[in-house]
Amino acid sequence: MMEVCRILKILVVSDSHGNKDSILEAVAFESPGLLLHLGDYDRDCAAVELEYPDLLVRSVKGNSDHSSSGLNVDEFVINGKRFYMTHGHLFGVKTGFSSIINAAMSKEVDVLLFGHTHFPYYTMMEELSVINPGSISMNERTYAVLEFKNGAVTCEIKSNYSRKSSSGKSDVTRFGNC
Repeated sequence: MMEVCRILKILVVSDSHGNKDSILEAVAFESPGLLLHLGDYDRDCAAVELEYPDLLVRSVKGNSDHSSSGLNVDEFVINGKRFYMTHGHLFGVKTGFSSIINAAMSKEVDVLLFGHTHFPYYTMMEELSVINPGSISMNERTYAVLEFKNGAVTCEIKSNYSRKSSSGKSDVTRFGNC
């Protein structure tokens, strides 16, 4: 597994379902070094790449990406941490997480990323961070921000469900740390 590069901040989104503006809003607010899209309209990444040509973007295909030539699963290393990302539909995540967690543990990865459920989720299983950012286009329009601090990966689930503050700028609702 090859190291992608050194990155300090990663924006993780899933299930955009054509809502490119929600992704663009999150990118503008977070200023990540890398965007990871976990499927269901992975083609929405093209709008991000046009608007932010210097942003690194990786994606996997989901169950709604029928014409996509993308991967079902992607494995890579960032800052010494091994990542396993997939949409989740091929692992039946709407009925339970044991299959996807077992797959990630068998690969001895540090971070498992998946979507498909449209709801954010986080847990630690031994040394494995299990993260689902929820849907960037539905419900509370959630996403995950991963940062590298002191050799560890931290995670915060946020929402870009826009509300205007008194300054006229969008406030971001924070759902708390993972």
